[in-house]
Amino acid sequence: MEKITLKVGGMSCEHCAKAVTNAVAGIAGTEDVAVDLEAGHVSFSFDPDRASLEAIKEAIIGEEFSVN
Repeated sequence: MEKITLKVGGMSCEHCAKAVTNAVAGIAGTEDVAVDLEAGHVSFSFDPDRASLEAIKEAIIGEEFSVN
């Protein structure tokens, strides 16, 4: 498992945090998803044999947020 923290732009409320959490957690091979709304970050662990970082980023972008 790899531990990653991504900067997510556009989150402004708990609904946003939940949408990002669900987007990341919905990818098979991810776990321990935590959003820091104030800092604008999402942290998670993922198994690179089961999930790609690109797919995770695309899931977040699909919820209409930006990823840096």
